[in-house]
Amino acid sequence: MSNAWARLKTWLAHNKSVWVWGALIVAADRASKNWALSYLQDKDVNIFAYFRLHYVENTGMAFGLMQNGNMLLIWIMLAVLAYLAYSWKELVSAGPLAKWGGLFIFAGAVGNLYDRIKLGFVVDFLDFRVWPVFNIADSFITVGGVLLAASLLFWHSGEAK
Repeated sequence: MSNAWARLKTWLAHNKSVWVWGALIVAADRASKNWALSYLQDKDVNIFAYFRLHYVENTGMAFGLMQNGNMLLIWIMLAVLAYLAYSWKELVSAGPLAKWGGLFIFAGAVGNLYDRIKLGFVVDFLDFRVWPVFNIADSFITVGGVLLAASLLFWHSGEAK
């Protein structure tokens, strides 16, 4: 076990920006959801004609799919997190787009996984009225997916195509 602990300490020392950014993303997501839980449950906050803060308890996933599928979604998120952790070296070697894309997906998944385990649903509150209501974690998962897709198009083994 001490060998695993030593490797983790070495990894943390060499990847400080990664874990600091990951922690900041999770913290921002948690803070925003705690605020939504405290202040938005009984009222909407209109920001612009096309954007409001609107509290939703989401037991499914994007676009209202798999409603009440919380337990299955917990296992799927755990599998995604395990895969990202297992393939981290490969992601880093694929270049900065893959590295940051993987980090954004990982941090966003941790934020939503926390909600699913603790609350039994994900707190969503960002509402553009023409798109499903979402949260900060969802935004990072989406941006991370776009960065990973871009890395597949533009990077191969750390070299630009």
